[in-house]
Amino acid sequence: MGETAGPKKLWIKTYGCQMNVYDSERMAEAMGGEGYVVTDRADEADMVILNTCHIREKAAEKVYSDLGRLRPLKAARPDLKIGVAGCVAQAEGAEILRRMPLVDLVVGPQSYHRLPAMAKAAAAGEKTVDTDFPAEDKFDHLPDRPAPSRGPTAFLTVQEGCDKFCSFCVVPYTRGAEVSRPAAKVLDEARGLVARGVREITLLGQNVNAYHGAGEGGEWGLGRLVRALAGIEGLERIRYTTSHPNDMDDDLIAAHGEVAELMPYLHLPVQSGSDRILKAMNRKHTAEAYLRLVERIRAARPDVLLSSDFIVGFPGETEAEFDATLDLIRAVGFGAAFSFKYSARPGTPAAERPPVPAEIADDRLQRLQALVTEQQRAAQAAMVGRTVKVLFEKPGRMPGQMVGKSDYLHAVHVADPAAMPGRIAPVRITESGPNSLGGVLAG
Repeated sequence: MGETAGPKKLWIKTYGCQMNVYDSERMAEAMGGEGYVVTDRADEADMVILNTCHIREKAAEKVYSDLGRLRPLKAARPDLKIGVAGCVAQAEGAEILRRMPLVDLVVGPQSYHRLPAMAKAAAAGEKTVDTDFPAEDKFDHLPDRPAPSRGPTAFLTVQEGCDKFCSFCVVPYTRGAEVSRPAAKVLDEARGLVARGVREITLLGQNVNAYHGAGEGGEWGLGRLVRALAGIEGLERIRYTTSHPNDMDDDLIAAHGEVAELMPYLHLPVQSGSDRILKAMNRKHTAEAYLRLVERIRAARPDVLLSSDFIVGFPGETEAEFDATLDLIRAVGFGAAFSFKYSARPGTPAAERPPVPAEIADDRLQRLQALVTEQQRAAQAAMVGRTVKVLFEKPGRMPGQMVGKSDYLHAVHVADPAAMPGRIAPVRITESGPNSLGGVLAG
């Protein structure tokens, strides 16, 4: 490749969840200390990192396929360094190097603070694998965050790992046990983001409402952390994801009604409406318990918009059990949902059970998605005529259009030069489309 005149360039491809987006940002910051700047073109990069996700079906094979597409680039530029990070890296480890010799380093999600040292080893011709769950806090070894490049919103990881061991899920194996960052460190990072122009922060965790970070006076729950964050001047909005129903404690529920900065949107996965399937999933809650929890949340914040996750075709699911899921959806009324056919994850307990035939699972998924789409469109239609606050983030697809998010996480577009990025303004909603709302500035 030869010597380059400018700084070294880093291209990161991010798969999967919002936490991976955050992790990619932090990896870029760590490599920034080594003289790398981020590029959006793989063909001009000095280092490529694939930050992978293991949640979806055939996730590892997708990564291997993407690595195969990098072969011509590596052949043309032998000095190009290629890394695989994230949950597939954690799960596959040295197998990635065996199958794909073009890879120079493999780093798990708990070890990416060691990425600069691994990159130096790669530059010296040494291939490295680090998929440990280190005792030290990786956040202590990362640089202070620079000015955000993604506008007035930011992600902030507060919790990682999961102790729930749902029978379909690989997260406890790829991300490890639940661990929470100390409250003071979270607050310091949030203050730094706000000082650099961020107005909305989404708190992230594989099981974010299981947060139990060390804080003043003892261990803090997520409710107390939210209240402390709300005291930061200039932080206008707080969100969090993803939650488990069993970790919605009284203080967090109360915060939804008492903390104005906590937005009226909650993603609360239920997965199924059948108690037998929930037990087989090792979810440790019932459909009735979920419905009672929703009642309590809506008692605290009546206008909260709920979204959820659903898995259809879980091994052994009967038509009656699927109908119970549809009944739960009708009972709750969701503003959005993510739904998937069950797909086995090697090493998880559910993978050992015979699957529901594909054609049955396909039919159930279509029926569930049709019901959820009906509810989503009804929720959006109900916004027409209302005035909501919108945080504008970026230009829209049409000339003169600006797009942002409402309190309820709806995408809202406005054609008005006064709708500037970073501004929070009241918008009167005038129309509802398939996936967004349109409106006019109300003040």
